[in-house]
Amino acid sequence: MADVAGGTVLALIPARGGSKGVPGKNVRQVAGKPLIAWTIEAARQAACIDRVVVSSDDAGILDVARAWGAQTPFVRPAELARDETPGIDVVLHALQQLAGVAWVVLLQPTSPLRTAQDIDAAFALCQERGASACVSVTEAATPPWWMFRMSGEGRLRSFLPEGERPQRRQDAPPLYALNGAVYVARADWLRRTRSFLTDETAAYVMPPERSIDIDTPLDLTIAACLLRERLRHGGGA
Repeated sequence: MADVAGGTVLALIPARGGSKGVPGKNVRQVAGKPLIAWTIEAARQAACIDRVVVSSDDAGILDVARAWGAQTPFVRPAELARDETPGIDVVLHALQQLAGVAWVVLLQPTSPLRTAQDIDAAFALCQERGASACVSVTEAATPPWWMFRMSGEGRLRSFLPEGERPQRRQDAPPLYALNGAVYVARADWLRRTRSFLTDETAAYVMPPERSIDIDTPLDLTIAACLLRERLRHGGGA
């Protein structure tokens, strides 16, 4: 367990009841467990985490969270559980409800392949670099140089200026995308900046096979296959 600067390290798992892409996805069975259980288990196994809390507006999700060992000390207000609700508002609401939090580790339940080791490594990176925040990323599979808009006539238009496109794909510099798995920040810094992403934010790089972010039924199918494969090889959260 960690005790940093006189406060605790909170793992916050946000899980609202509404979901249009995959209805009820947070409690859907995925490789033998509710989706949210994979994240709760990873958080509970991480050495840096002192407390695991689920923020939800949904009684069913809160029941499942408690059954898998998470705390549910408050119910998220309905006005913070809308499609358009900024994620940072959910985090700041939780900080208002919970005393003594020094660091927040935001863990979205839609990233079930992230491990306890990923959580510990991202938190350690913050400490080693003296950073106020760290987020997980993965190398972009499709760099923007090979992305296009489409004109009204169905013709391709380069997303970036043609002159910026490398002649060969292997000459392009590596680019990274947020994978949504781990967000770490000092609580006081987060209250001030209201964002995990600033020029001070460090990056923790994760491989693509642990970077699935479930937003569609296809994502859910891929994640379930990968999790079953992990279980076959004796891996857990």
